[in-house]
Amino acid sequence: MNLISSIDTLRQQISSWRQNGQSIAFVPTMGNLHNGHLQLVDVAKTRADKVIVSIFVNPMQFGKNEDLASYPRTLEADCAGLKQHGADAVFTPTPEMMYPRGLDNQTFVEVPKLGDLHCGASRAGHFRGVSTIVCKLFNLVQPDVACFGQKDYQQLAIIRQMVTDLSLPIDIIGVPTERASDGLALSSRNGYLNAEQRAIAPKLYQLLQQLHNTILAGNHDYRALELEVRQQLTQAGFTPDYIDISDRHDLTLATSAEQEKVILAAAWLGTTRLIDNLEV
Repeated sequence: MNLISSIDTLRQQISSWRQNGQSIAFVPTMGNLHNGHLQLVDVAKTRADKVIVSIFVNPMQFGKNEDLASYPRTLEADCAGLKQHGADAVFTPTPEMMYPRGLDNQTFVEVPKLGDLHCGASRAGHFRGVSTIVCKLFNLVQPDVACFGQKDYQQLAIIRQMVTDLSLPIDIIGVPTERASDGLALSSRNGYLNAEQRAIAPKLYQLLQQLHNTILAGNHDYRALELEVRQQLTQAGFTPDYIDISDRHDLTLATSAEQEKVILAAAWLGTTRLIDNLEV
């Protein structure tokens, strides 16, 4: 497995693979990898000849009061896991490499409407940072396919829309959410939870499952159902951000029984923000 830390070396590696007629799959990450990330690599290996993973804690997608400085950096352990799962190369750029003129002077990519809903409403600028760095990485790696976890359902929708709008020749693969045995969606930020919070955290997914079953049973009073789950989360010790029963395609709030739906959720547990979703 090659560890690549410069753009020139990355381009040389990509060029070499292309000259050999090999296809490329890409998995962008911020590191601190868990089994969900490694599952992305496993799926990527089934879709292309070569798999490259990026590890970059992207400052553009963090708000002023978010955890950029404290976000876990675990490169050695990450590389060990990636090597075990058969990744062919790991690209580890620096902020200075990716944003040489600084964040304030960086050209950005923004997906309208989709990026303003749900997490976008409470994390201003977050998805601008995501779409900008992913677009830049796509330009550098020029993959045939790229794999993203469905845990961040909104992010996956935004990346797909960006690829469509900018006519990028990349197949975006959504990979199902990896969960712990108690149902908690795996996340790099789960490590922030203390023992008491970790015991409470699976309640988020349990409530989504209950809401899912209630909808399938014929209750379509979506706004009342959302309010009820918010209250249940609060009683369980969470601080809800949103519980939204949404249209699966444009992520606007669902209003009819005929729509294909997804339940999107975000809630704080102490200082840790958890997200999850469940298609109906």
